[in-house]
Amino acid sequence: MTASFYTDAPYPHKLSVAPMMDWTDRHFRYFLRLISKRSYLFTEMVTTGALLYGDAERYLRYNAQEHPLALQLGGSDPKALALSAKMAEDYGYDEVNLNVGCPSDRVQNGRFGACLMAEPEHVGACLAAMAASVRIPVTVKCRIGIDDMEGYAPFQNFINVVTDTSPCRIFTIHARKAWLKGLSPKENRDIPPLHYDYPHRLKQERPDLTVILNGGLLTLEQSSPHLEALDGVMIGRAAYQDPWIFAEADQKIYGDTTALPDRHHIAAQMADYADRQMQQGVPLQSITRHLMGLFNGLKGARAWRRHLSEHAGKTGAGPGIILDAADKVAPDQAPSLKRAEA
Repeated sequence: MTASFYTDAPYPHKLSVAPMMDWTDRHFRYFLRLISKRSYLFTEMVTTGALLYGDAERYLRYNAQEHPLALQLGGSDPKALALSAKMAEDYGYDEVNLNVGCPSDRVQNGRFGACLMAEPEHVGACLAAMAASVRIPVTVKCRIGIDDMEGYAPFQNFINVVTDTSPCRIFTIHARKAWLKGLSPKENRDIPPLHYDYPHRLKQERPDLTVILNGGLLTLEQSSPHLEALDGVMIGRAAYQDPWIFAEADQKIYGDTTALPDRHHIAAQMADYADRQMQQGVPLQSITRHLMGLFNGLKGARAWRRHLSEHAGKTGAGPGIILDAADKVAPDQAPSLKRAEA
């Protein structure tokens, strides 16, 4: 998959999975791709320093099945971001995204993430440098403000400055402020109030922009009304904790007519995947830790989780652990959409 994905498919960002540190690694992305073929995937945030001075292959490798796939970068040096964006393009990513939303102390100390919302001109310079080095889309994930940035006007100014100083036209907006002091990253995901009206107003004022809403969205049903006015929605923690909410995404969001997936079949596919990965030295637990939510809501889901937790870390454990765990779960008797004929 190349950047042609953007021209071949309308609204590729209609539904995406948020970049989440320690969660959206390549094993989880492969797993989620088995559930939804069309949803847009993001990597964890990768810093420019990790790519330019560390093991780039470790951070950039992915499975070909993961497309469409975006690499999210953390950084604030235009030259380093441009070099890192070029690496993303060379590796075949469909998009490179700049993180302007993470509020952690470590990120702030590196002068990137949410603190950059106070420097829209610099963000524009970073994006302009990235865009000049690649042909794939360069995008932003940001907040609606930080600290004492009150009301819609500072957010509007941030967007306007960034679009005036760079070619970026795709914005994923976490519709909460970030407090850089006084709240932890976890608290910043829940405590600041949501202002869905900000992204909606932005789209009304700037129809030339692609606006994707992030923050507080837990289900497709909850997300659907926003798609009537916005270009897309992004789901975060709910996608990880209950990945099956994406099982209907291809049909409900993208209008696909293919059959809904089967959870037991996906468990078997993940066992095959684990076998291949273990042959390359990947620990079984690096894969099974992402599978805990596969059978949520079904009889036997607790036994599935317990079996994986108790056995995947044992010496000599193999992919059969996944199959044994799946045998403890009753078949799904109540799919909410009719499955296609086999």
